[in-house]
Amino acid sequence: MKFSISREALLTPLQIISGVVERKQTMPVLSNILVVANEQGVALTGTNMEVELLCRISDVEVVENGEITIPAKKLSDICRSLTDSHDIEFKVEGDRVHLRAGKSHFVLSSLPAEHFPNTENEKNDYSLKVPQQELKKMLDATAFAMAQQDVRYYLNGMLFEISHKHLRTVATDGHRLALATFVTETGVTEDNPKQIIIPRKGVLELSRLLNDDKDVELVFSDSHLRSTIGSYTFTSKIIEGKFPDYNRVIPRGGDKFVVADRQDLKAVFMRAGILSHENIRGIRLNLSENQLEVSANNPEHEQAEDYIEVDYSGDTLQIGFNVGYLIDVMNAIDDEKVKLTLSNPNSSALVEAVNDDTAIYVVMPMRL
Repeated sequence: MKFSISREALLTPLQIISGVVERKQTMPVLSNILVVANEQGVALTGTNMEVELLCRISDVEVVENGEITIPAKKLSDICRSLTDSHDIEFKVEGDRVHLRAGKSHFVLSSLPAEHFPNTENEKNDYSLKVPQQELKKMLDATAFAMAQQDVRYYLNGMLFEISHKHLRTVATDGHRLALATFVTETGVTEDNPKQIIIPRKGVLELSRLLNDDKDVELVFSDSHLRSTIGSYTFTSKIIEGKFPDYNRVIPRGGDKFVVADRQDLKAVFMRAGILSHENIRGIRLNLSENQLEVSANNPEHEQAEDYIEVDYSGDTLQIGFNVGYLIDVMNAIDDEKVKLTLSNPNSSALVEAVNDDTAIYVVMPMRL
C-alpha cells in the first residue's frame, strides 16, 4: 500500500475517528485504525466494537492499493505535530508503516487488516429522515441524563422512540429524566411504535457528526443503527433490553407553578452548590410568595443562603434536590424563562422551558 495525502485532508477525519477508539483495549487491533487505499481513495475506520465510524477521503493520490491497521493515537499525534507545508506519504513495508513528510520520517508498527472486526451488513428494518439540526437539538437536550456504567445496562444509553406522529429521545439514570420530541410523519403505524436503545458512546459520536442543515437518514436493522453523514458512515449497536416506561415517571397533577429567569436560577443554584455536601450535592428550595430561597450546608458546618425573585403565588413549600441535576437541566434548556411544576416535598419536579414545549425534564427530590 502506498499513497500521498495532504495533512489538512487527513487530520480532521483522523481526529474524529480516533474519538471512537478506546485507548485501553482487550484486543490490540481495537487501538488501531483500519486504513484501506484503492481507486476510490482512502477509507479510515475506527471501532470499539459498540460504535464504528468510517470516513472516505477522495482528495488523495493512491499509488498502490492495500489495507492495514495503524495505531490510532500515535498516527493522530504525528499528524497533529506536522505542518501543512508538505504532503504525508504512507508506505507499507512488511508489518511496518513508513510516514514521510518533508524531512520527517516515522516508522509505525501495524497489525493485519483481517484482524480488524467488520460490522455485518444486515437487512434494513426501517429508515427515517430527520433534519440534522433537529436531531442534534434532541440529542443535546437529553444526553446528559444518560447513566454511566449502571448495572441496568439499558440505562447506559438513549431511547429512540418512533411513533406514528413523532420521533422522541429519552434518557434517564434513575434519578432524573430528559425527554425531547420532534413532531414528524414517520411512516410507522399507530399501533406499532418502535423503540430502540442506542449506547451512550453512539449518542455522543452521532451528535458530534451532525453539523449542517441537511436531512440525515437513520437506518435501523435488528441490531444496528446506521447513518451516512457527508463523508462519514456511522454505525452503532443497539442495546438489547426494555427501557423503563417513562410515562409513569413524568409527574402529573402538580399544583405549584414557578416561573423564573433561567440564568438567574442557574446562578443561584451554582452559588449554593459551592457549600453543599460534596458527595450528595443536596440543596434546599424554600418557596414562598414570589420568592425562592436556596440554601445548602455541609459536614464542616458551612452554610449558604441565597434568594431570587420568582413568579409564584401558591402555598409555601420546602423541597430538596441534587444541585448538579438542576444545573444540568438549566444548561440543557435554551430559553430565557423556565417553569417548575411541583406538588409536595416527596414528588418529582417537572421542569420545562416557558416558550418551547419540545423538551421536558423530571428531577427526583432528596430527603435532607
